[in-house]
Amino acid sequence: MSVIVQKFGGSSVADVPRLKGVARRVVETARQGNQMVVVVSAMGDTTNQLMALAQEVTASPPRRELDMLVSVGERISMSLLCMAIHDLGMEAISFTGSQSGILTNDRHANARILEVRPYRVQDELERGRVVIVAGYQGMSYRREITTLGRGGSDTTAVALAAALGAERCEIYSDVDGVYSADPRVVDAARHLPEISYEEMQELSLAGAKVLNAQAVEFAKKAGVVIYARATVDGRRETRVVVGGPPRRGAAGVAGARNLARLQITGDAQTCADFAQTLEEWDVIPNQLSQVSGCLTVLLSQELCPELEDLTKRFGARFQGRITVERDLCTATVVGSGIGRNPRNLNRAIGVLRSAEVPVMGMDTSQLRLTFFTSPQCVNAGVAALHREFVESAPGEPALDD
Repeated sequence: MSVIVQKFGGSSVADVPRLKGVARRVVETARQGNQMVVVVSAMGDTTNQLMALAQEVTASPPRRELDMLVSVGERISMSLLCMAIHDLGMEAISFTGSQSGILTNDRHANARILEVRPYRVQDELERGRVVIVAGYQGMSYRREITTLGRGGSDTTAVALAAALGAERCEIYSDVDGVYSADPRVVDAARHLPEISYEEMQELSLAGAKVLNAQAVEFAKKAGVVIYARATVDGRRETRVVVGGPPRRGAAGVAGARNLARLQITGDAQTCADFAQTLEEWDVIPNQLSQVSGCLTVLLSQELCPELEDLTKRFGARFQGRITVERDLCTATVVGSGIGRNPRNLNRAIGVLRSAEVPVMGMDTSQLRLTFFTSPQCVNAGVAALHREFVESAPGEPALDD
């Protein structure tokens, strides 16, 4: 029998009718002769509500206590889904992240999976049960409850698929796969039937919400093919695979908001001390770059609730050598080889200027061009870059020509 791992996001289990719909889908797939592992997120906005509750109590909630609080959301979902499957006449059992054998490092709020020991999951599959797993959480080697960062249920699903040797890992949400841009921002956004691990990871880091960046990284290392589908209408999908299809244009464009940029100036030792401090204080940057005595760190303010406290601590340790900018936005275009050719940078700056989008800084790699801009202009920047690099005529040169 084939093992199939399915993951359902918060919108898919947002209320009881939707949760029962997920139960029917799971049972139908199981009755086709498959062993089923189902990973669930918290219902709807539960995680946001719990985070807001913590912020009402204190502006700087301790990360350990946040993990204890928000991990409750997924446990509610797993228990209710298990009940719904039982109601349809099929045996099921629910497990927390720790019960399913997900072991992590000791970094609260943004832990990384070190190992998966799915012995209990395998035992229950052999008994013919559907196994429901609470996503987004695990247990550290110190037996502490940890969470994997926002969107971490994707990582749970991929990690379990790898450990179980699953036939496939299906990620279900309210959209039918990955698009070249957010369709709510760009009317001409194109559905992508296939995309490479590398391009998908860069899009996720740049603000695309369909798949979690850490999950994509884990899938690449483990060789797990991800199928991104819509919960309601599964006729289309995006496959995340090695290499991806050949393209002349970019894979996609994404925008990100609520970013903070930290810059420290000094000699190599100062930059090394700063990098070590980031590690000591469990700060995971979106981007990290260094140019001639200046180390730049880009953080998501949403994923770093204690930013205010960290800023004070950084300022005390690196007096006069650190600057912090808040509430920044970026527009990023992602494509294989896009950063290797200066012509692409000139094209991007030109179209942004024509669209009256201010460029307040930039960062590049072989796979992306990232431009800092104002909050009111980020959507216009995404649309302009999409027109130039995705919607451009087939006769345009390839990105790395």
